[in-house]
Amino acid sequence: MHMEHLRNYHEAQWDEPIVFALNTPGSRGILLPDVEADVKSAAGKDMLVPESLRRKDKPALPEISQPQVLRHFLRLSQETVGQDLTADIGLGTCTMKYSPKINEQFVRSEKFTELHPYQDKETVQGILKLIYDFEQIMKEISGLDAVSFQPGGGGMGIYSNAAVLKKYFEERGEAEQRTEIITTILSHPLNSAAPATKGFRVISLYPGENGYPSVEDLKAAVSEKTAGIFITNPEDTGVFNPYIKEFIRIVHEAGGLCICDMADYNGLFGLVRAKEWGADMCQFNLHKAFSSPHGCMGPGCAAQCVSAELEQFLPRPRVRFDGSKYYLDDSGTHSIGKVRQFQGSLTAVIRAYSWVMSLGAEGLKTVGETAILNNNYMMKRVLDTVRGISIPWGESGLNRLEQVRYSFETLYQETGVDVTDINNRMLDFGYQRSFASHHPMIVAEPYTPEPTESYSKADIDEYVNTLSHISKEAYHSPELLKSSPHNTPISRLEVDSIAKPEELAVTWRAYQRICSQQTSRV
Repeated sequence: MHMEHLRNYHEAQWDEPIVFALNTPGSRGILLPDVEADVKSAAGKDMLVPESLRRKDKPALPEISQPQVLRHFLRLSQETVGQDLTADIGLGTCTMKYSPKINEQFVRSEKFTELHPYQDKETVQGILKLIYDFEQIMKEISGLDAVSFQPGGGGMGIYSNAAVLKKYFEERGEAEQRTEIITTILSHPLNSAAPATKGFRVISLYPGENGYPSVEDLKAAVSEKTAGIFITNPEDTGVFNPYIKEFIRIVHEAGGLCICDMADYNGLFGLVRAKEWGADMCQFNLHKAFSSPHGCMGPGCAAQCVSAELEQFLPRPRVRFDGSKYYLDDSGTHSIGKVRQFQGSLTAVIRAYSWVMSLGAEGLKTVGETAILNNNYMMKRVLDTVRGISIPWGESGLNRLEQVRYSFETLYQETGVDVTDINNRMLDFGYQRSFASHHPMIVAEPYTPEPTESYSKADIDEYVNTLSHISKEAYHSPELLKSSPHNTPISRLEVDSIAKPEELAVTWRAYQRICSQQTSRV
């Protein structure tokens, strides 16, 4: 029996202006000492900053006292939702999990924060050792032979794999022939975009009756032009393609390579390795499955893993160990070059290293098994208690892995309430908006939660109870959902500024300019 407990949630509703509007000329938050003449002379600003890069005027920063700054940001913090305040079950494919606070202490330690990338390598042996050791761990997890942590996120990891693929065929003299990439429409869109950016023609396969493309469809797409396949497995629907080895074999026989996007890896820890599928390259998102937080779209880090044959093409420099010390190796003429400055986002590497070391091999396997168990438990409860919801390809009897892409199409047809309305109403109970779907939206009215291993049975029950309650509201009080959210700092925006670039303001000065233009029209 599941008692229906709904959180009595209400966010703070401060009428808080943006920080520039708090400007009070003459106010100071901190008093900086005057620079001594000898220091000023030794620093030599003429040498440090070329004339062409110097400001003509001081930056127009807001002048605010310390108490005002503190109140401003504390008020804003009370108007947000996040992992440390609410259960982020709704953000499927993002794998929002708890990040142990001790890992935050590691990345905030001055032993790391005070490091400089141009330091003498003799003085940074600790961080180089950590990078080197974590590469060995990721080689074990993927089964592949070499790893780069330079890419700054999943998309950049996919792009870096596409660049390696391109370089590989250029070195073989096949670049003019190998011009096509195969992917699936339910793989992450960057599995199409990244190869396209490198000049490949992309062929997308659509799901069959079981939720994944058929082997026959793949055979029809493969040709002498095939450079490789970019595929996410399991895809964001939670469906695992059981014929992945057959897919890879077909592409290999055609002379192409296989690149696996492991963004949805959380249910596979300790159970599956990319190498066993036959993958030549893959990428993991350290800011997802490996517990380093997203941090509002950053700082992300992708672990780009490749086979021994492709190691020479990885971004440089690479961390090496000669038996006595660690060093950066920038040699080799086949590398694709840098894809990000220095060694990438090392805060994500440190957190991920700490997380893996705290769990060990058996702990990682437990993560995968718990993620699958949580998801399938939640799926059963959702189907039993939430009205108007269904699972595409559910009739096949397949269990999903770490997440499910549900459909609220039935609820929409019967009530007129769409998935955006449901998401807005979920905010009133303290939950993040659910991830819907990447484009194109193959699933109608998509809703994609992901209960990682971080959430308890009580967390999942409360989430499902809330979703069930909202589905009942849709049938009895649809206007309540259509006018939601009601308990948040702001309600829904009526103007879609993204669709109107002329109304989009990303800086204070741009906002002032737009307001000035609108006033002059009046």
